[in-house]
Amino acid sequence: MSLFRFCSASKPSRSSLLLSTALLAASPSPSSADDAALLKLFEILRDRGSISSTEYRELIAVAKSPRTTPAASPSPAPTASTGTARLEKRIADDEKKISELDRKIADSRKKLFDLDEIVDGTSSDLLEKALEGKWYENINWRGYTQFRLTSLFDEPDTPVHLQNDRSVNENESFLIRRGRMILSGDATDHLFVYGQLDFVGGQGGNGDNTLAMRDLYADIAIDADKEFRFRAGQSKVPFGWVNLQSSQNRIAMERPEALNTALEGERDLGLFFYWAPKDVRSTFKSLIKDGLKGSGDYGVLGLGAYSGQGLNRSDANSDAHVVARASYPFKLPGEQILELGAAAYTGKFVPTTGSIRVGDESITPTFADSKGLTDERVGVTAILYPKPFGIEAEWNWGRSPQLARDFRTIGSESLEGGYVQANYRIQHGKANWYPFVRYQRYDGARKFGRNAPWDKVSEFDAGVEWSPWPEIELSVMYTHTFERTNTSVAPYNTVEDADRISFQLQWNY
Repeated sequence: MSLFRFCSASKPSRSSLLLSTALLAASPSPSSADDAALLKLFEILRDRGSISSTEYRELIAVAKSPRTTPAASPSPAPTASTGTARLEKRIADDEKKISELDRKIADSRKKLFDLDEIVDGTSSDLLEKALEGKWYENINWRGYTQFRLTSLFDEPDTPVHLQNDRSVNENESFLIRRGRMILSGDATDHLFVYGQLDFVGGQGGNGDNTLAMRDLYADIAIDADKEFRFRAGQSKVPFGWVNLQSSQNRIAMERPEALNTALEGERDLGLFFYWAPKDVRSTFKSLIKDGLKGSGDYGVLGLGAYSGQGLNRSDANSDAHVVARASYPFKLPGEQILELGAAAYTGKFVPTTGSIRVGDESITPTFADSKGLTDERVGVTAILYPKPFGIEAEWNWGRSPQLARDFRTIGSESLEGGYVQANYRIQHGKANWYPFVRYQRYDGARKFGRNAPWDKVSEFDAGVEWSPWPEIELSVMYTHTFERTNTSVAPYNTVEDADRISFQLQWNY
């Protein structure tokens, strides 16, 4: 068999081909057939790119050079030996480069395959693995803004006043009710940090636009699944459900007074402990992610102590409030989820006071204990998430600092109230509609208001939220006020039979 036929039949490696060729070129007394085969093989190797043009010319020169018999020339010609050694080194270098290139191609194909899985959603953790250890991937920046307009119908003699919504005012037009910007992330496997700023249209319903700190806290997890964690700093106090629900997710414009008078601003300085099994934490997260208007993950069990004086206020008595909350989301037949909960807190609250003009007399209320008055509540919660029909119901009872009817003293008086809301979720592609109705009632005091005035509220709301895309929400809400106390100015009169309509554009990012 000639060398050319051997090459075609067995397809030897590039190195064996070139080595055989070089040896044949250096062998004595080849036949004319071998010469022809050899020249043809050189041409094939050159055309395939196995050897360079320079190597081809050198091999042709060696093949055509005169060769002697073994007796006359016992060793290969120096020129052939030199060419063979150089060719072998070149072959070894090229094969090393080819091997490295093959490895890089395999790595690139694997990365492209992983990328395809990430894009089409068949892989849930490849992206996290690819970005693992990158600090900037652990930090999340997000937020939302609420742009609002409220119109009052037939403003009564006593102005309608909402302590947390300045747009309910006959002299107000457009208002940025909330402008939240949040920076959060896992600093380490055991430390999560969270900070939130708010560009808000006045505090407590009064004042010009301000920039305020809403949250600044750290979650310290003591286990790998983060089922047990401590939260330190300024954060929401775990009392009630609607107080914990973000305004970004709430359908109604504002929280009901019956729950919010417990914690205006919903936040305080404190230290809290939260526990929830991993699967329940996942459920809490999905209630928000899936558009079901959840309240977030505040544990199955929450315990803690907090200042008690309210958001961005200094403690006034060094006597911390204590709070406890339990809540659990039960999965019902038909994929419905029912969350039931209960919460309670107790402490001493120091009210702020100011002079009240009564006829020709100026009165500044006083209270018996400078360290504060009894402030305690207990509440219950039942939430049926909208899949598609939903109900929210919360009620609470307790005692709170309240101004006496003669304006002279502040004592601890009883309170009670709550709300019931029915809503429905309509999905159409990416768009969501949430029509709702709500009734709220409260009979107690507004302890965070100056002089802790009495506060009575009875209102009916009806409205709808439309979200054409996840980042845009448009809302309209009509409110009929049966009874509402103006807690902003003495003599704290109560308005009856008033109507208003509110419009809101919210963008999420």
